[in-house]
Amino acid sequence: MANLRVGLIGLGMMGRHHARVIREVEGVDLVAVADAYGDPHGVAKDLPVLRNVEELIAAGIDMAVAAVPTGMHEEVGLALAEAGVHTLVEKPIAASTEAGKRLLAAFTAKGLVGAVGHIERFNPALQSLRKRIADGELGEVYQIATRRQGPFPSRIADVGVVKDLGTHDIDLTAWLAQSHYESIFAQTTTRSGRPHEDMVSATGKLDNGIITNHLVNWLSPMKERLTVVTGEKGAFVADTVTADLTFYENGTVATEWDSIGAFRGVSEGNVTRLAIAKPEPLRTEHEAFRDAVLGLRSDVVTMAEGLETLVVAEAVLESARTGQSVRITV
Repeated sequence: MANLRVGLIGLGMMGRHHARVIREVEGVDLVAVADAYGDPHGVAKDLPVLRNVEELIAAGIDMAVAAVPTGMHEEVGLALAEAGVHTLVEKPIAASTEAGKRLLAAFTAKGLVGAVGHIERFNPALQSLRKRIADGELGEVYQIATRRQGPFPSRIADVGVVKDLGTHDIDLTAWLAQSHYESIFAQTTTRSGRPHEDMVSATGKLDNGIITNHLVNWLSPMKERLTVVTGEKGAFVADTVTADLTFYENGTVATEWDSIGAFRGVSEGNVTRLAIAKPEPLRTEHEAFRDAVLGLRSDVVTMAEGLETLVVAEAVLESARTGQSVRITV
């Protein structure tokens, strides 16, 4: 069977990583790249740099990766859908829920694989964590809290921190919990002089009763990517920068310290740093996309899921604007 022919549009910071990984994945060939602004990172190599999505489609591709700015996702995605090209579009799915709905409808009507690049789902620490939660290792889950902060990335120009970074946490939380968001309350601030928010604090509740908390910003000098899941038997902490997963077990040893012994909550138990395999998340994501196109499995982040994440992100912004909790309806 011939390899699948892949086209890549958008050769910026994410585009260069996509190009590298596509070339590493078995069963696919990178045959065309496009970017109206050229190839600043030299990822095209021996391929000509095409100017637009129409030229990319004309190269005869089976599947595509769209790593263009968020405001271009709809235009590029609709063109690829019309041409019958399976597409992985970087997150968020689109600049607005209305645009996301049009993309979802277009790919569904054509029976194509439409995926969204929520790469955190493919982080080995989170993949292991999801399986452990599903297997009952934590018992009942009470809370999922995330912290995602660091310096401002110059690559972002057309959306704020909620739709860029915050959508990672919205998606991974719903995925870990296997539940939809019921409501969200948030506050944002803008401190960098840009037109979009650069810091958000949000708390929410999922349909299954789990409470959530998300701290996201572009204003911190330290980079932090943590997911803490607290439940009946203890807490898991996933660091997606290092792909480390640690389990903090509830204590079972009786204390002899009277003032602490009187506390009727949990106590500290064993702490275990779990040994897990650590494949590169972007490669795992591309392998899932390839296999979905081949009909072998279906664990990509679908456009329907990407749209639901964007609905929650826009509810976060609405809550921050109105000062009210917002119920989520999809």
